[in-house]
Amino acid sequence: MPDEAPVVGKSASLPLLLSCGAAFLALLDVTVVNLAIPDLITSYPGVTVADASWVITIYATVFAALLAPAGRIADVIGRRALFMTGVGIFTAMSLLDALAPNLAVLLVGRGLQAVGAAAMIPASLAIVLHDTSAARRGAAIGAWSAAGALAAALGPALGGILVDAFGWRSVFVINLPLGVLIVLGAVVLPAGRSAGGRLPDLIGTTLLAGAVGLAVLGVTEGGDWGWGDLRTIACLAGAVAAGALTVWRSLRHPVPTIEIALWRNRGFAVSNLASLLYGGALFAWMLCSVLYLTEIWHYRELRAGLAMSPTAVLTAVVAVLTGRFIHRLGLRAAVLLGAFVMAAGAGLFALWAPDTPHFASFFLPAAALGAVGIGVITTGVSTAAALSVQPQRFAAATGLNQTARQIGGALGVAVLAAVLAGQDAARLTAYREVFGFCALLAVLAGVVGVFLVTPSRPQPAPARPVSKTTV
Repeated sequence: MPDEAPVVGKSASLPLLLSCGAAFLALLDVTVVNLAIPDLITSYPGVTVADASWVITIYATVFAALLAPAGRIADVIGRRALFMTGVGIFTAMSLLDALAPNLAVLLVGRGLQAVGAAAMIPASLAIVLHDTSAARRGAAIGAWSAAGALAAALGPALGGILVDAFGWRSVFVINLPLGVLIVLGAVVLPAGRSAGGRLPDLIGTTLLAGAVGLAVLGVTEGGDWGWGDLRTIACLAGAVAAGALTVWRSLRHPVPTIEIALWRNRGFAVSNLASLLYGGALFAWMLCSVLYLTEIWHYRELRAGLAMSPTAVLTAVVAVLTGRFIHRLGLRAAVLLGAFVMAAGAGLFALWAPDTPHFASFFLPAAALGAVGIGVITTGVSTAAALSVQPQRFAAATGLNQTARQIGGALGVAVLAAVLAGQDAARLTAYREVFGFCALLAVLAGVVGVFLVTPSRPQPAPARPVSKTTV
């Protein structure tokens, strides 16, 4: 499929605005419910912490499993069609979540909400990349990455504020007005050309979801069950087997769940490995920071949310600036710099996190250092993945890259749960160990980033001149 001419003029800001809004919503719901769990348990008598944790896990698992095939679906049916469908499903299921009378209904809603989120991510970036000139794609990816980074970082803080003021159902209600506005705005977007063809392998997609879910379950429960327990071994072995079957089917299926051919591209493969490691560090860092403030420093949810807000904003600002200067800085330098700065911030927590509140003298500067690193590496890995393929493969590449990050994030949170399992919630050493784990993963992401290369072929030029007002 030939590259399409980008949108020109002031109207070019609309695709970017809608895409950033969709990315914000989809990634916000990865973390916004973290501080809602205690209130949710109180609301549903008889529900345990282990039961309620699936509200987080089922979203992350379905989201991760469907991101890869969603990228292919965007190429097949068209980016606007998938975008509107995804936002519509996400918004409707947010309403179901907010009204859920019991945990079973809430889990069904969360799983279907993740289906919509998985459609929104690759379709949203495909929209902004196809409707932006080649010269401005780095800045556009930076803005899109900033929206996702802000959502992921702001999620726990915003969740704490909402739960403290209005209860756990409010974390789903906030999706409704923005979701409706995005759907209405998307009506006027160019439909875009569809590549046609068959939809991705349903069995392979199911196997991928099973692999992620079993891996998360095994790591999460391994501390309680015992690492040598048959249940733990069965979950982890099942995850490996399901993952292997997914790859096997993807090698042979005409429309695979995972497009193995993309992985033969060195830049794409390296960026995804870095994204996997970075995702594990990012999501474990965010949840551990919230728990550290509430369990060690005994902050209320509202205060914890306010404490994390400055660094969330800083992450977004840095991501935008990185996008604007990514071609001067270079992809390899961006990933290396972001990873090691993030590792430095996590390392400060691992070595010196105090057991009494020292917000201005410790938490804020250490968290700000990490936020700078997160903003840089978020844009770096997203740009490296997207620009390593031809424009018609943007959606598929983005879907796989986000899949790697979400899988890493799910496993990172599972490791956090395993480290904290069975320990006193006020035991500082456990939190320092988790921060140390985050620092290690960030360093590994930086090491992987050494092998990144700048795309050898520039992206096709736009078919007609682009106005300076294009975003």
